[in-house]
Order: sequence, then structure tokens, then C-alpha cells
Amino acid sequence: MTTAVNEDLSTFTTFRLGGPARHVTIAETREELLDFCRAHPMELSGADRSDVLFIGGGSNLLISDDGFDGAVCVVRTTGVNTTETSTVDTQVTAEAGEDWDAFVAHTLDLGLSGLEALSGIPGSVGATPIQNVGAYGTEVGELITSVEVFDRVAGQIRHLSAVELEFGYRTSALKRAQIAAGTPQFVVLSVTFDLQRSELSLPVRYAQLASTLDVEIGTRVPAALVRDNVIALRRSKGMVLDATDYDSWSAGSFFTNPIVDDPEKLPAEAPRYPVTDPLSGAKIEGKTKTSAAWLIEHAGFAKGFSIGEGRAALSNRHTLALTNRGHAKTADVVELARAVVDGVEDAFGITLEPEPTFIGCALNR
Repeated sequence: MTTAVNEDLSTFTTFRLGGPARHVTIAETREELLDFCRAHPMELSGADRSDVLFIGGGSNLLISDDGFDGAVCVVRTTGVNTTETSTVDTQVTAEAGEDWDAFVAHTLDLGLSGLEALSGIPGSVGATPIQNVGAYGTEVGELITSVEVFDRVAGQIRHLSAVELEFGYRTSALKRAQIAAGTPQFVVLSVTFDLQRSELSLPVRYAQLASTLDVEIGTRVPAALVRDNVIALRRSKGMVLDATDYDSWSAGSFFTNPIVDDPEKLPAEAPRYPVTDPLSGAKIEGKTKTSAAWLIEHAGFAKGFSIGEGRAALSNRHTLALTNRGHAKTADVVELARAVVDGVEDAFGITLEPEPTFIGCALNR
């Protein structure tokens, strides 16, 4: 375990933003992470719920320019174990601090398929169940069997099943509990996935990916080929981390795709997608998903749109990404986000919801 004082938190975020923290602990083993958790229990009736911050890959955080006044734990735990559960299935358990994309590549190297469409996403394994990370037709909630957590209230390790995790679109029981409490009650220790022993991918579900692969929706192709094409697509949108590319200095997609109860309120030409249950795949009636990027563009915000003297701007390649152009402050990104939210609401009556977790800052004034 290593510790530092007055550490600049921009070092640990993909936005490269965030002020100093008085005390930062880097936990490189499970025991070090557990020691930190036990030293910082959560009181149900505590007056201050924001005294602890956990950072994984830092790809879903927007931290205030003032930094964070409490204790910070950067999770860098590693380890991957596999267990064959049937003639075709293998359970793979990864520690929370494992780099997500490296883990995806490792599963493919083992001859396992399922995660290939989630290639190239920055961050750590432990963050994926919280957000129910998804891309190109796959969500982790479909493949996770359980998550091992430390309960900071009970002071003990728990195993939560996929049912208990209550996955939804970019959400889970873990995320909802964190939002309600203002601090994580459940700290992810490891995540277990159920993957297939196959060189072929899951059926391709996403139209853009199918078009890139030149196959029909539902086709299975070599999983490695899906990974290569997904990374190429993400890179074309500035969604693969690159220190020399300001379009990648972001938190990825900044807003979730809105789900509306009344599709009639959408413009006729707006994209419409079914909303499905992440576990069963069944369509949820009465719900329609639309494209946040489409709404942003048609509200008048072009790629590269900027305010605050250009310090923060929409990506030059994807309107859904808000970016640090190399010398932004967190306040610049917040101002840009507010402008986009207000513009979309004025144009369509739909309020965009941000994906990143805001620390010490907020969209509402």
C-alpha cells in the first residue's frame, strides 16, 4: 500500500481534471483494500456521507477543481481466476482493480467469448457492474453471475447475485444505493462473469457493428474480429484513450440515451430503439429509447462546439463526449454540460441525464 498527501486527483481521471486530495491511498492487494474499508466504515446515521472516495480507472468521474477533502482510495487490485462450470461455460472472476480492456483481451486469449463487444472501454473491472457498462449491443449485466463486495455498514464481505444487483440501463442496485447514501456502501472486490468457450462471438446485435463487419444482425463471427472492429469504431469516435488526442480526454459518453414513456413526444425522424431487460432480453413494453447524440446535434450543438474560450468542447468526432482540450477546468466542463442540457430541454422537452459521477460539483446551479 502506498500513500500520498495533497495529491492532484487529475492524475487518476481520464478527463485529467480534479483538484487535490489531502490523503490518497493506493490499494494494490485485496487485503490493502479491505484494510482501507475497515478503517472507513459507513454509519447509517452519519452526518457526513462524503468523506471517502474510491477511484478505479477514473473513467466515469468528474471531480471538482477544489479537489476532495476526505480520504481517497485508488483501487489497483489484480488477479483473474477461471472455473469450468459445464462443457461450454466458464466462470471468470477478476479483482476490481484489473484494467477492463486488458481483462477483455485476456478472456479472448483464453478462448472465451462474450465480452468482445465491450472492448476498448477505459476503466476498471470493479466499476462495470455499478454502471452496468454496455456498448455495441452488450451489457455486462447479461454476463455477470455475482459480485463480491465489502459492505461498509455491516463491516463484512457479501456476495450479490445478478438478481440482487437489479441491473437496468446504465444502473444497478449498487449505483442506486450509492446515490441514495451519498457514498458507496458496497465496495466491489471482484466480479464473476459466465462466458462461453468459443472462438465465435455472441450474436452481433448492433447495426453499426454489423455493417462494419458486413454481416446480418444475429450473425456470430470470430470474437477477435469483433474486438478489432469495435476498437476501430471507438477510436474513430475518440473513445479510445490516447494521451496525444484531446478528443479522448473525456469520460466517454457523457449522457445516457433517454428512455421515454411517450414516443409521440419525439420528432418523427428521431431514432427509436426498444428497451430490453438486461437479463432476459425481453422487450419492456411502454418504453422507448432514443439517441442522446441525435438530440444534441439537432438541438444545434455541432461536433467541436465549445464555450469558455475553448477550454472544454464537444468532441470533434462525437457529440456525446465532452472533452478537456488540454487546459480546461472542471468548471468549464460543467458549464458546457449545462449548456447542452438546457439546449436539448428547450428544443425537445427532454432532460439529458449525465453518466459520470460528479464529486464536489453538480449540473444544477
